[in-house]
Amino acid sequence: MNDIICPNCKKVFKVDEAGFADIIKQVRDHQFEEELQKVLKLKENEKDNALKLAEANYKTHVQDIISKKNSELSEYKVDVQKQVFEKLTKKEADIAELKAKIDKAELDKQLSVSEAVKMIEKERDSLVNEIKNKETEKQLMEKSLIEKYNAEIKTKEDIIKLKDEEIEFRKDMKQKLSTKMLGETLELHCEIEFNKIRSIAFQKAYFEKDNDSKTGSKGDYIYRENDDEGNEIISIMFEMKNEGDETATKKRNEDFLKELDKDRNEKKCEYAVLVSMLETDSELYSTGIVDVSHKFEKMYVVRPQFFIPIITLLRNAAMNSLKYKAELAQVKNQNIDITNFEDNINTFKEGFAKNYELASRKFKIAIEEIDKTIDHLNKTKDALMSSENNLRLANNKAEDLTIKKLTRGNPTMQAKFEELSNPPELDSED
Repeated sequence: MNDIICPNCKKVFKVDEAGFADIIKQVRDHQFEEELQKVLKLKENEKDNALKLAEANYKTHVQDIISKKNSELSEYKVDVQKQVFEKLTKKEADIAELKAKIDKAELDKQLSVSEAVKMIEKERDSLVNEIKNKETEKQLMEKSLIEKYNAEIKTKEDIIKLKDEEIEFRKDMKQKLSTKMLGETLELHCEIEFNKIRSIAFQKAYFEKDNDSKTGSKGDYIYRENDDEGNEIISIMFEMKNEGDETATKKRNEDFLKELDKDRNEKKCEYAVLVSMLETDSELYSTGIVDVSHKFEKMYVVRPQFFIPIITLLRNAAMNSLKYKAELAQVKNQNIDITNFEDNINTFKEGFAKNYELASRKFKIAIEEIDKTIDHLNKTKDALMSSENNLRLANNKAEDLTIKKLTRGNPTMQAKFEELSNPPELDSED
């Protein structure tokens, strides 16, 4: 342990070796730091002095270089000035020569320009006169075009005014018409369009309103056409549907197809056509003739402008198949004739058998009465018995009368009866 005296309070305190060593180390470090700072400051001063010396030396060296360069530059300037003076002298001589040439060219130019100006002035005067004439023509043409344009504008305005009035009239009419009246308007339109060409294209056709409502419903119009022999060429059931712009509940074409198909079948028409103004925004129904046979057989939906074309198309197609329809009708008539022939034979058999039964019964009664009343009429009895035997033989012959015997030796009749003997084929023919 060591005794330490505080230099401020003069108090003595004890410190062990470790603490004493630490205090000594602190004192030494402080002294080392002070000495280090002194050395660093000294080195800094030496560095500043060296830098100042080096800067002074550099400036002196630079001044020497500059003086040398200035001397060289002065000598170069003298040489350059000499060369420039020589070149300038030569250039002045060249310029004098060129100036003489320019003066001559200028004189020639002035003469040429004078002549050109005179010619240009002459052309200018001519062009001025022409421009004045063109300007006059332009003014006249503008005036004429303006008058024509104003007349056309007035005409177009009048047309637009008339169209606007027509549109307003149509809108007002549509608003006033009921749904039934709109439908009747479309029907009237189609009837008028048909009657326009009836005498040219459809002279033998039937086209009238369907007024038969016995089945509970009816279409609007029926079109039928037959050939000269009465065979039907084509038949079409028409339904016309229109709708006003202000109608609250918008109908769809599909809403009327089922009822139209029903009317077609009840009136025995081959085709059905819906002439419709419904669904005006539909791209499908606005393109032309729409075939809806995938839903209802032989049915089409058209706009009013395709009313005549659809009749023409279907009629032309039917005319192509008319020959086959006529042959089919002829075969059906032959089948009906053969059926009637067989029915007549059966009727004859039934009537003959009935008459035979009645005659036999009467003969039996007569024979019994004769046997009871008179014995001496045995000869009459034998005769009557003989008559009965003959009637029986006749009845047996009638029973033996068959289709095969009647058609024996007649191949045509045999073929027809063979066709009739096949019920499925007969049903398909019917």
